[in-house]
This record gives sequence, structure tokens and C-alpha cells, in this order.
Amino acid sequence: MKHTNATRILTDLIALDTTSRNSNLALIDYVQSLLADHSVHCELTHDEDRGKANLFATLGGNDEQPGIVLSGHTDVVPVDGQEWKTDPFAAHIIGDKLYGRGSCDMKGFIAICLANIKPILNAALRTPIHFAFSYDEEVGCIGVRRLLAQLDKREIQPTACIIGEPTNMGVIRAHKGMLHKRCRVRGKAAHSSLVGQGVNAVGMAAEAVHFINAMAARLAREGPFDHGFDPPHTTVHSGVIHGGTVNNILAAECMFEFEIRNLPQQETLPLFAEVQQYVDQKLLPKMREISEDSGFDWQTMADYPGMDTATGEAVIGMVSALQRTTAAEAPGKVSYGTEGGLFQQAGIPATICGPGSIEQAHKPDEYVELAQLAHGERFIANLIDSLR
Repeated sequence: MKHTNATRILTDLIALDTTSRNSNLALIDYVQSLLADHSVHCELTHDEDRGKANLFATLGGNDEQPGIVLSGHTDVVPVDGQEWKTDPFAAHIIGDKLYGRGSCDMKGFIAICLANIKPILNAALRTPIHFAFSYDEEVGCIGVRRLLAQLDKREIQPTACIIGEPTNMGVIRAHKGMLHKRCRVRGKAAHSSLVGQGVNAVGMAAEAVHFINAMAARLAREGPFDHGFDPPHTTVHSGVIHGGTVNNILAAECMFEFEIRNLPQQETLPLFAEVQQYVDQKLLPKMREISEDSGFDWQTMADYPGMDTATGEAVIGMVSALQRTTAAEAPGKVSYGTEGGLFQQAGIPATICGPGSIEQAHKPDEYVELAQLAHGERFIANLIDSLR
């Protein structure tokens, strides 16, 4: 299959290593350049160090109309420790697939948007299309918060947001939220033969993790449930733990991390409060009998809300109608997170619809099927036609 404008742009985007730990400014400059060629103004919102930026641009219509947002994140996850058959930051078309980090999640969608700059501007739209490209979505939906705050300051209130995360071009109306916590346990070192003279931070962390595991089992057993999700309940998971130095010393420090991925209708804070209450009432008294300096320190690593757009919302009907060429299924729900809940909190109805499969995201040899990119291009063409 020959290169299209979208695949050429996607090739350029993949070559820019925007792993979340890196700056995304080279990609933002690239997007600005494409838009400047058509005299489209961009507004940037930077992080505190000005090493990263969100981009917001309005195409067509006029400034008095709310418009439709096409939203995507510019950062990608690391390739560290993964075995790739090809260079992850050089796009390769092999058969019916285009390989490269971010091809699926989610530079493919951004490339489709950029490939349609001229068709959007030539269409004499009755309402504008906005591009909203964010930084640091992969590490907690961080950048988009500044973008949304700027839109609020400018009193820009779009009628809908389409987030192009990989859904095989299906329409997704709901996703889970997530709270990611890091805990540092402070113990007191002592010789392992003198357990009464020290506080084993590893042991205390293990008791807290055991409580978290029990909570996970309870939620799986008792719910609440929403069978539109897989799994159909809020989940709790501990994925990291480090502590101690050698086995014959009671550990003075231990760190563990856990996450809560919640159904949209179930809040995370009461669940985290249960963990804190257990620690405060059951573990801290035992620890402080030996050392007043021992304890638990909590740090929030990521916190974003779930999204739950009602089936009857206009954005769901609009996006479903645009799928007339993509053979999409009925609007669904997913357990991974996006920026959609934050758009919804900002009063902008949101849905998720983009090329590629989430099964390919974050993996070595990430790819997007060329047919999916073609579906995405037809989808945007349908959107343009609908706004004439």
C-alpha cells in the first residue's frame, strides 16, 4: 500500500521520541509548522519548566461558535526492556500494518487530524473543529488539565470532544477512573535476632498490601458491578514493592505502590480512606510502641476520574452516525483510562473513538493496521461533511 498523507505524517510523528520523560516540544513545533502553512493560529500551554506543551488550535467556523474538539495525547510509553524487531522510533510498513511506538496509542489519530487540515479549512464549516493535543497523559492525564483551565479562562465551551484513543474505530462512552498511590513506610533498623527493638518496614508494608489484596477480593465478590466493563467491578492492585538491605537487618524503609481503577459511579477516596484507617488503627500503634518516628507517608502519583457519557447524549448520537462507513458496534465501555473524564468534568461531553486496538498499545512491535487508519480518515471526512 502506498503512503497516504496520514501515513507520511505518522512516520514523522513516530520519529519524534516523545516518551513521557522527554520533552514533546519538537512534536509541538512540527504541528505548529503544519498549521502555520495554512495560517492557523495555535495556543500553547506549557508545564512549569516550559519543557512540554499542550496545543490548542481552531479550524473553520468562527470564534463565537463552540465547535467540536478532536483530542489526542502526544506522549508515548517507554520502550525500555522491550524487544522490538524494528526500530521503535522509525515507522515501518510491513504488509498491512504500520509499526512504531505510538502508531496505535495515539499518534495515528493525531496524524489523521493533521492530514485533514486543508479539507477542514476548505469546507466552509458552520461550526469549528478544534485540535487539542496534550502532554503527559500516560503518567496521569497531567497536561490536559492546564489546557482545560485555559479554555475555561477564555470561555471556550465546545459542544463535544472526540478522544482518538485506540478503539478499532468503535464508539466508547464510558471508562474507569484511576487513583495511583505510592507509600513509603518508615521503620526502625535492628538486628534480626532482636525483633522487639526494631520496626520491620517490610513487614508493615506487607500487612498493608495484604489488606489491599483483601479489599480487591471483596470488590470482586460483592461489587458494585457494571457488566459493561471487563472486569465488571472496581479493581485494586499492588504492583511495586521495594525494601530492606540485607536479610539479617530489620528493614528501616520500604516502598510500595498500588492503584484503584474505579467504576465511574464509585469514588476512589472512600476506598483509600479504608486503607488509611486500617494503617492508622491497626499498624501504627504497634509500630510506635517501639519507635515514635515510624510511620506511613502517602503520595499521589496519578488521579483522574472515570467517564460516563449517557447513551442519549448528543455526542454519542453524533459519533455513532459518523460511523456509517466503519461497521462499528454499539457504544461500549472500557477499563483503561483517558482524558475523557476530565473533559466531562469541564462540562464538555466526551466520547472515545480512534484507530487501532488497545491490545497493541504499550507493547513491543506496537502497530496500527492500515485499514484502521483508512477508517479513521473516512470518519473525519464524515465529520467534516456533517459540519458543512
